[in-house]
Amino acid sequence: MSPEPLPAHPAARPGVRDLLDVLVGRGLAGDAPTRGQALAVLRTTDDDLLDVVAAAGRVRRHRFGRRVRLSYLVNLRSGLCPEDCTYCSQRLGSAAQVLTYSWLSTEDAVAAARAGVTGGARRVCLVASGRGPSDRDVTRVSAMVEGIKREHPDVEVCACLGLLRDGQAERLAAAGADAYNHNLNTSEATYADICTTHQYADRVETVERARGAGLSPCSGLIAGLGESDEDLVDVAFALRGLGADSVPVNFLVPFDGTPLAGTWDLTPQRCLRILAMVRFVCPTAELRLAAGREVHLRSLQPLALEIVSSIFLGDYLTSEGQAARADLDLLADGRFEIEGTRQDDAATPARTDPPGVTVRRRGPGTPVAPNA
Repeated sequence: MSPEPLPAHPAARPGVRDLLDVLVGRGLAGDAPTRGQALAVLRTTDDDLLDVVAAAGRVRRHRFGRRVRLSYLVNLRSGLCPEDCTYCSQRLGSAAQVLTYSWLSTEDAVAAARAGVTGGARRVCLVASGRGPSDRDVTRVSAMVEGIKREHPDVEVCACLGLLRDGQAERLAAAGADAYNHNLNTSEATYADICTTHQYADRVETVERARGAGLSPCSGLIAGLGESDEDLVDVAFALRGLGADSVPVNFLVPFDGTPLAGTWDLTPQRCLRILAMVRFVCPTAELRLAAGREVHLRSLQPLALEIVSSIFLGDYLTSEGQAARADLDLLADGRFEIEGTRQDDAATPARTDPPGVTVRRRGPGTPVAPNA
């Protein structure tokens, strides 16, 4: 009796295949998709998911190979922010039990950066809560930038201090900063839903100030705020229009004590589609997997690495990330190359030895409860 023929795989649907072929072609040329094509990526099915990841991976590898750049966050001043961004644990009125402290000393900031660089980071992000820096704050952060650059001249330093005023970006650049981060977070149409103490236009202006001063414009988004597919596409195209060459994609961490507490709208599959859409819209950008990856992507983090070209190592501003060793093992298992490692400019990280086999001492035949 002959075996029953296998059904055709749904991912072979001509419409999806044709869409992905077009997106790859545009991405390899550095061109953006149409808005309709970007929306279509977000609306693919779970059966299409691996094909979507593979297509985005082709665009990623064309620009970045299998290189991954590690970034490291240093929270210079935590909590007590006067802005009311609903997603933020440091916001005005936040009851989240996060660390609060005033400015780190230059020595402590440089020491924290040193730990990240020792772990493999090639980019250090100096972040401070608040609406924006005073001129005294810029002087303080400039000293930190100079200290880090003296120790690690080949490491990129990115500052993230809020809304900038005239001349401040230029001062940071003169101190040796390479980049300035200020995320758009969501679409212009819905920005007022997540913040009332400043406007979307203020954020755009700060990104433009940074770029005008010669700093690399780093700007990204937060997914999971209750936005629509259209909002995600809008913010992706806005980032492309601003010339953001570094695009962090964050996934909401819904802290207790914030207005968005308990908001768990994302699935691992949704996160992968969002990353793929942003990769197609911004094919030449350093796409950085940022906060929330551990709790939203979970076991699908390795697939995300096929799309992005950078991740944050270790902890975030007010939440802990997974162990740095686990991140390095994740990269090693995927045969990714960490940029700038000591052995080579693009060396494959060494995998730690497997944990070995543990003899079962629980469950059937023992007085110990089973592992179930």
